[in-house]
Amino acid sequence: MELKKTNTPICIIGAGGIVADAHLPAYRLAGFPVQGIVNRNRQKAEALAEKFGIQKVYNSLEEMVADNRNDVIYDFALPASEIIPVLQLLPEKAAVLIQKPYGESLAEAKAIHKLANEKLMLAGVNFQMRFAPYILEAKQMISEGQLGTVTDVEVYVNVHTPWNLWDFLFTKERMEINYHSIHYIDTVRSLLGNPEKIFARTFKHPQSMQLASVKSNIIMDYGDMLRAAIHTNHNHDYGYEKQESYIKIEGTQGVIKITFGALIDYPHGVPDKFEFFITEGASAKAWQVKPIEGTWFPHAFMGTMQQMQWAKSGAIIKPENSIDDALMTMACVEAAYVSNQKGGVLIDDFL
Repeated sequence: MELKKTNTPICIIGAGGIVADAHLPAYRLAGFPVQGIVNRNRQKAEALAEKFGIQKVYNSLEEMVADNRNDVIYDFALPASEIIPVLQLLPEKAAVLIQKPYGESLAEAKAIHKLANEKLMLAGVNFQMRFAPYILEAKQMISEGQLGTVTDVEVYVNVHTPWNLWDFLFTKERMEINYHSIHYIDTVRSLLGNPEKIFARTFKHPQSMQLASVKSNIIMDYGDMLRAAIHTNHNHDYGYEKQESYIKIEGTQGVIKITFGALIDYPHGVPDKFEFFITEGASAKAWQVKPIEGTWFPHAFMGTMQQMQWAKSGAIIKPENSIDDALMTMACVEAAYVSNQKGGVLIDDFL
């Protein structure tokens, strides 16, 4: 059954780059009404209100809540350290979409989770890559059995990321996995379910010593017959020609390779590309290119908010990106950091 679009008004908390470049453009595309915005820097909120036709700029979150109570979906894009203070100010039974990550650690995520449940909130987390149009197309092909049994999922990112665009990341004890590779962990989970184990190592770089880490290798263990691996390197500063960012999904009867171009030559990006090879049928034994309408930014942000709209209207019990599901992604992230600390097997032990 196809669910209809609903139009619960949205109130935005925060007016940073992700709101300007992804949240608000996505909601305009989807036709979701945004009726209020608040930010500590009122001028930034006013600029976005003028650009996107937002009805009201509030002086404070308390003023926004007093004006809207539970008649809206609160959408906030603030650092993880601000999640609990914001939730404390929102009314009981509020509908809220929380920007990722779901806390700085699993312990913090559990504290957020406890507070949201105590306040009976309808809460989701903005893990949006799983809703990117090319990921949705891949899921459809997998569900139709076009790939056969999935045997291999690989995320490969070799790019140059200008981390100076996000000053707050330089103070984080956890960086690359918690703020970037978390997207891939969540997307792999949405494709394959929860892994049995996590193996991980995250690394620094001599030219980015102020950051906790900028490169990672992560293995999500689904047993002997299915490999799921994530490789990220954000310091490939040698021109964008050899930069790569893709997800490859192999099965017993076919393979999909999705180039997500947003990260290449960032922030300019290059076009996405959806390629597939099916061993049976009319397209057998030949790579095909499938046009996909939309991309990660901003189109995937329609998916996370659409889930909240449906849940708020009662069309579904809870959003796919619920805080319950997000907690499992945070458990995987925590496992990755613990694995990184424990390290590998010492070669000297065998000599």
